[in-house]
Amino acid sequence: MKVLYFHQHFTTPQGASGIRSYEMARRLVARGHQVTVVCGSSGVGKTGLDVPFEDGVRRGYVDGIEVIEFNLPYSNSDGFLTRSCTFLKFAFRSVLLVFKESYDLLFATTTPLTAGIPGIFARWVRRKPFVFEVRDLWPELPKAMGVIKNPLVLWAMSVLEWASYRSANRVIGLSPGIVNGIAERGVARNKIELIPNGCDFDIFSGEVDRWRPKQVSPTDLLAVFAGTHGLANGLDAVLDAAAELKRRNRTDIKIVLIGGGKLKPSLMARAEREQLGNIIFLDPVNKASLAGLMASADIGLQVLANVPAFYYGTSPNKFFDYISAGLPVLCNYPGWMSEMLESNSCGFAVPPEDAVGFVNALEQAADDRELLRAMGERGRLLAKRDFDRRDLSDKFVDWLEGAVA
Repeated sequence: MKVLYFHQHFTTPQGASGIRSYEMARRLVARGHQVTVVCGSSGVGKTGLDVPFEDGVRRGYVDGIEVIEFNLPYSNSDGFLTRSCTFLKFAFRSVLLVFKESYDLLFATTTPLTAGIPGIFARWVRRKPFVFEVRDLWPELPKAMGVIKNPLVLWAMSVLEWASYRSANRVIGLSPGIVNGIAERGVARNKIELIPNGCDFDIFSGEVDRWRPKQVSPTDLLAVFAGTHGLANGLDAVLDAAAELKRRNRTDIKIVLIGGGKLKPSLMARAEREQLGNIIFLDPVNKASLAGLMASADIGLQVLANVPAFYYGTSPNKFFDYISAGLPVLCNYPGWMSEMLESNSCGFAVPPEDAVGFVNALEQAADDRELLRAMGERGRLLAKRDFDRRDLSDKFVDWLEGAVA
């Protein structure tokens, strides 16, 4: 079959964001299907295309995947209106492709929620099967965070969410909470499949060039957060922990925040203002370089703002990168990931907004390296047992094939 695959933030491993769509598309190709990925441009994403744009679009093949890239730059640092306009422009151009391209199935993945718009047209106008993948519950998450307060906007997003779910032949949720949220919107359970993010062992468990920032000695405990520095990530909690470490004079514990985002400048300004020399900010890097850092790190930080909707409603890439690299994880909010860490004894679950508990866990990790290594091994076993990307991508392809059948 030929799959028209919409993901606005698609990237290859040469980029600095999640590669779920790249790996899923590659598995479709390996199973004998044709895949055309439609995406936009991103500062941290790399589509693999380097030919010039013509009339705002470029097209080519990357690792057996046909890629159509619109010249629609996107950054997490953009304001709300700028991002909204970019999302709507991408949706409009995507709908045009729905009527021009030849395909057997349309697949679309969030974010943004507007990703569902081309699927709605494909299902009801072109009568093509449509599979919709939900990575975050919208508008529930932005409403819970207070990011979007306008009742008209929230209503419009709710209608689009409902229309996308009802138009889809099948739906994929990336976490238990997302699956439950979709079902609560009236979608039959037999139309919903849980396929979480996965672990890329080829990248994070193979031979890598290990490295540490020059500010971190070989004997220091190195804690790493790899991801966006935005409102949802709640990284002030990490700086609160850094301040507590400074107060305790634990100069042997260093925290690296690697990534970009709207709040990064303010976080850096706070660290400088409070003279938090135990915090190191790094720019985003590609997956190979990130694997080298994680191979040298001691613990991964799974941090989010204290928003109850996050507890079961997210499936962050970084968590799966950590455990595939054999890193124990410190998670600072309750929910399905903290429950996994506790039930598999592969990390630390600390209460939200609790700098003392956060630092107590880091000190325990620094003072008991044997415990830390054992946690990392148990985390890798969990990754291989439940989150091997190869197994999950086969499940993904089976689900899409079933939609056509």
